[in-house]
Amino acid sequence: MTLSEIRRGAQSGPVTARVHVQVESATPKVTREQKPYCELSLADACDRMTLRVWSDHPAYKACSSLNNESFIELAGDFSSSQYGLDAQKWNVRPLTAQEKNDLLQGPPELRTKQNADWQFICDTIAKVSDPRLSALCEAFVKEFAERFRRTAAARRNHHARRGGLVEHTAQMMRVATVIAPLYPQLNVDLLIAGILFHDSGKLWENHYPESGFVMDYNERGELVGHISIGLELVNSLWRKVSTDNDGNWKNLTPPSEDVRLHLLHLIGAHHGEQQFGSPVDPKTPEAMALHYIDNLDARLEMFAAGYLTAKPLANRIFERVWPLPGKLVKSLQVFQISTPAPKSDDELF
Repeated sequence: MTLSEIRRGAQSGPVTARVHVQVESATPKVTREQKPYCELSLADACDRMTLRVWSDHPAYKACSSLNNESFIELAGDFSSSQYGLDAQKWNVRPLTAQEKNDLLQGPPELRTKQNADWQFICDTIAKVSDPRLSALCEAFVKEFAERFRRTAAARRNHHARRGGLVEHTAQMMRVATVIAPLYPQLNVDLLIAGILFHDSGKLWENHYPESGFVMDYNERGELVGHISIGLELVNSLWRKVSTDNDGNWKNLTPPSEDVRLHLLHLIGAHHGEQQFGSPVDPKTPEAMALHYIDNLDARLEMFAAGYLTAKPLANRIFERVWPLPGKLVKSLQVFQISTPAPKSDDELF
């Protein structure tokens, strides 16, 4: 089972299972009473958990020597508590090379979804009619596809998993293509390109290595931030593609420089407000649309993840998940027309 599957099952009671994970860290700690223990941070393709290994556990010494290059199987009885997922009566063993490779590929359902999302992204940018934006999108995907497909949309909060940026970008494009016909003033080519590039700086800020689920910190991401990196990336790619097409773009309408500036604005304004990290507020319909589409998909993903991880407070009510504004309440069940049960032979007479 995956950690997410175990977490869902544990909401109804203890689950006996085996899970394959990477060790993010093995940190020696002590309790208030100075009893030593080792805190393991474990991760798979979609989820994370913390396991405390007490000094009297048979695996304490072995677990204390683990590091972020270790891949293990954790088998035991899993339960959900106010502190998250926990395990009892457990044991560990290292994964074989084949098991490690299978783990890095991700669970089949997620792999299928992300492959479909990536194909949707490629199909959508192929429909961009503006030759400037089309060339820019194609150049980006051609050069950075593999890195893109390993990148998370965030370290926490939403789509915080390997390949999460692909899921987030594809869903934003789906929303944009549905609402665009309702608002004829929107430049759809520009909006789609803006969605593709809005988080492109996260390819350095939030990317995973080829061989694991541990996201390292990147000096470029820390010093510059993903918005500034995205602006720099678009300008760099623009210089390359415009040089190759200089003669073909001279007489196009709107002018190429206007196209570049409007795309940069979408990247710079996508957080919506300067207090949230955008260097400029949204000042065009496309920038405002992108901001709200981005926010909508991120927030709904937070609800979905929150229902699995947040502490239950009452029936259908869960503790607040930051940065959502309040406690979570389960959605209203979708209305269904009930079919009357067939009458028995005795009821017919």
